[in-house]
Amino acid sequence: MRVVFFGTPEFAVPSLRALVGEGFDVVAVVTQPDAAQGRSRSKLIPPPVKVAAEAEDLTIFQPEKPTDGAFLLRLRDLKPDIGVVVAYGHILKPELLELPRRGMVNVHPSLLPELRGAAPVEWAIIRGHEMTGVTIIQLDAGMDSGPILHQIPHGIPPDVSAGDLSAHLAEMGAQALVETLTMLEQSDPPPQPVPQNEDRATYAPKLTREIARIDWTKDARAIACLIRGLDPRPGAWTELNGVEIKLFSPKVVEPLPTFKGTRAPGEVLSADGSLAIATGPLKNAAGGAVEVVEVQPAGKARMTTDDWLHGARITAGARFA
Repeated sequence: MRVVFFGTPEFAVPSLRALVGEGFDVVAVVTQPDAAQGRSRSKLIPPPVKVAAEAEDLTIFQPEKPTDGAFLLRLRDLKPDIGVVVAYGHILKPELLELPRRGMVNVHPSLLPELRGAAPVEWAIIRGHEMTGVTIIQLDAGMDSGPILHQIPHGIPPDVSAGDLSAHLAEMGAQALVETLTMLEQSDPPPQPVPQNEDRATYAPKLTREIARIDWTKDARAIACLIRGLDPRPGAWTELNGVEIKLFSPKVVEPLPTFKGTRAPGEVLSADGSLAIATGPLKNAAGGAVEVVEVQPAGKARMTTDDWLHGARITAGARFA
């Protein structure tokens, strides 16, 4: 089976490596252009998929947009049997979707139709889901709306970060992809895609700066889920004395530490070796608290809370906003 692979970030790399490792004929890899970085924007950083493709000596295309006429002609000349899309970063038009003889399939890190969209891993944690997984769909012109070919569920550990969950789902997605292409190639008749139930569709929109800001009036579990769901990027943030700080590795504090202050949401309850912060209440309960193990002050590297507290001179009663 001649495969053209579309992907860009680290999440897509296990799928590309799995295809090569299992002997599929990857005739081309399509990824986004190298990204300019640094103050002068003169340093170009290749996307992770490009680095992996170069290691396998694969043909690489990096069009600014996958609608470019010359790019489409070169791709058509390769006569691919199927396209595989894993976090490529562009919505593909029907002309491209129909170019491979057997269309295109997509690896999506949720149990579709739940969590369609740009950030399904992050929103699964932010919303406190106990279950997620990976889905292989036949791509159509909609947003993650194509019929389902294969799904593998996965329970969400209670303290997992989005980064760790994404890495695990990337490996699961690679496994599901190989299983799906093998069935399409060898089964007679091949498996038939199952339409998604539109009544069960939910969405995982792009993460914004406002979404990432911590609302301390929410309960401790919701705040802990937000912090874990935005770890490592973009990071849940708050302010202390007008300075922005990102928080990581939260724990819901039960029972609450002894404190004589008001316990107002955002108030520091403990800053002696650990950082405990008051939150809003759970339904029909008193106010809660979260303990934060790692922080990243603006302009500085991520560090343990203990290291930060040594120099920050934070005391109980200070207030995050």
